[in-house]
Amino acid sequence: MKKSKRYRESVKETDNSKIFQLQEAIATLKKFKAPKFDSSVDLHFSLNVDSKKSDQMVRGTVVLPHGTGKKIRVAVFCKGEHEAKAKDAQADYVGAEDLIEKVQGGFLDFDCAISTPEMMRELSKLGKILGPRGLMPSPKTGTVTNDITKAIEDVRKGKVEFRVDKQGGIHLSVGKVSFSPEQLSDNATKVIEAINEAKPSSVKGKFVRSLFISVTMNPGLRLTVS
Repeated sequence: MKKSKRYRESVKETDNSKIFQLQEAIATLKKFKAPKFDSSVDLHFSLNVDSKKSDQMVRGTVVLPHGTGKKIRVAVFCKGEHEAKAKDAQADYVGAEDLIEKVQGGFLDFDCAISTPEMMRELSKLGKILGPRGLMPSPKTGTVTNDITKAIEDVRKGKVEFRVDKQGGIHLSVGKVSFSPEQLSDNATKVIEAINEAKPSSVKGKFVRSLFISVTMNPGLRLTVS
């Protein structure tokens, strides 16, 4: 694939053999020629796990101290009194069977799905749609709950979910390039800590094989792994 001129120019400013400290890497990313939009800054983990083994599934949530830098669209699947609470908490989409049918019809204009426990049996119909996109609510991530207000507030504050993929990787945004170096460092540090704490007890030896940080449409920088 042909790389853009911006990408090639950024590569010239980097040493591919160098392993960066987090703050140094962020300072370097800030020097790259950015696209016209406020691009994302992402962490890319390669983990020493076999995701096919249930006892090596790495999954959890972390609250970014400075948020994600983007508006999170929230869909809440609920009934009765919970609908009013969801609307009061400014959920973007609220519904029960009607919202499920809408998603079955192709509607996916949301970044996070929250459900009350009573809706999960009905919501199982959407497993093949929401699951592959990482949108299926789960008690483990606090997105299956009767406390709808708190769940929405947590998401708005910057709560994000991480989950290892089939290749043993985790890819997560830690903010926007417009964030200050301190904000990006705080967010990235929280993510790194959370993923290290999620190390399965069955994994022996080195947990994080490699870790890179990148900004959209630019090369990644390898970080030290501790």
